[in-house]
Amino acid sequence: MEIISPLEFHGDALVVGLYEGGEELPPFTASLDKALDGAISRLLSHGEIKGKAGESLLIHTLGKIPVERVLVVGLGKAQDLGLDRVRAAIAESARHLRKVGTKRVGVVLFGVAEGQLPPEASARALAEGTILGLYVFEKYKKEKTEKEVQELVLLAGGDEEFTAAEQGAGRGKVLAEATNFARDLVNEPANSLTPGELAKRAEEMAREYGLEFQALGREEMLQLGMGAFLGVAQGSAQPPCLIVLSYKGGGEGKPALGLVGKGITFDSGGISIKPSQGMEQLKGDKAGGAAAIAAVRAIAELKLPINATAIVPATENLPSGTAQRPGDVVRAMNGKTIEVISTDAEGRLILADAFCYARKLGLSPLIDVATLTRACAISLGSVRTGAFGNDKVLIDQVIKAGEKVGEKIWPMPMDEEYDEQLKSDVADLKNLGVAEGGAIVAAKFLGHFVESTPWVHLDIAGTSQSDKERNYQPKGATGVTVRTLIQLAIDLSSVMHDP
Repeated sequence: MEIISPLEFHGDALVVGLYEGGEELPPFTASLDKALDGAISRLLSHGEIKGKAGESLLIHTLGKIPVERVLVVGLGKAQDLGLDRVRAAIAESARHLRKVGTKRVGVVLFGVAEGQLPPEASARALAEGTILGLYVFEKYKKEKTEKEVQELVLLAGGDEEFTAAEQGAGRGKVLAEATNFARDLVNEPANSLTPGELAKRAEEMAREYGLEFQALGREEMLQLGMGAFLGVAQGSAQPPCLIVLSYKGGGEGKPALGLVGKGITFDSGGISIKPSQGMEQLKGDKAGGAAAIAAVRAIAELKLPINATAIVPATENLPSGTAQRPGDVVRAMNGKTIEVISTDAEGRLILADAFCYARKLGLSPLIDVATLTRACAISLGSVRTGAFGNDKVLIDQVIKAGEKVGEKIWPMPMDEEYDEQLKSDVADLKNLGVAEGGAIVAAKFLGHFVESTPWVHLDIAGTSQSDKERNYQPKGATGVTVRTLIQLAIDLSSVMHDP
């Protein structure tokens, strides 16, 4: 952060915003235009840039000001400027500038001088968008990206604006880096990130951020009666584990937010094997677990006055001579028996025992994140995450937290009639109904293990991966819901832990 006029900024590039259809240039942009002998206004009058969202134009300053280049970025209509548009604009700008080799970039706080956005919010969105937009996963590539933006300088207009922007940028950095941590976990191939390796990385992270760590192994889960989880795990040679990460910032005896994440490090479907086409993407079936782990990391880094625990049941789902079969009956930790109709409906089985353990620890409320059903992806596509639950107030809180960080969530029905599909002739429940309403039926199944605890289930099957780069989302793992969970913790911290 620096308090400096954009005309005095020394660096490789300066980013300024331009609104669509505005009669006047934004104040900072206008001052730059004057210093550049009207270059921006001429380009605008010639139609080379119109200020539409997603547009950008790079101008060489030719020594007229200390910075070498100015990137003019379209922000769309001024009245429509929101934080997600800020994130998208700076992400695309940062990638553009990386391609031309810029290292030190200055940016004028979007929307602040015009009164569209407060400085704290604008700075937070700029920090988030830059870090999220520049993300790459190149761990296994011999040739890596050589050019990289090394420094983003936010240019504030005064002491008060500087203080607010500094706070916002700091928080945005924490949220974005946690999201990228989750993206790394999801993008890792299954031969590298086994259940045990996921636990190891969670433990390393716990030491760094001062979290309590525990990993339950097969024997401990047997003693607890986690038959649903162990039934899924029995087809793999890799030992399963239940990862538990706890942050205690709210004091002893206070309620603890429970974040439960599905941690299938590879999902073949088991005996009910999936089609081979696209199966390589099923290394991403741990996205929910990665989100829970990353969220509690950020909660600890922000030192929020809240207690929070992440629980991640981690295993592979593979076919083998020891694998679970369709028709098997397993018993969950709470004593309920489950007829396994499909071994490819494994996520709800491991989550069932994870919920039982969360309730044993007294966690409340519970938020789970899972790449659970293809049905949810079909219903909502890659735009929105589906939200299910037993507490409307909590569902609304989660949706609002998502809105604040630009993650779209849609509430889904939970009518009693859907329970009919879970009735079994040989057990208390079965793990699969008919195709229609599959995402809802899966959520209803989970509800039998949450019982009366306030709970929201987030199905990220459609939003956890992106097939192309757009805005601040890279191709591959998106890290979806990490920032929503952190924002929810921020929102709940003042409610759950008032003196």
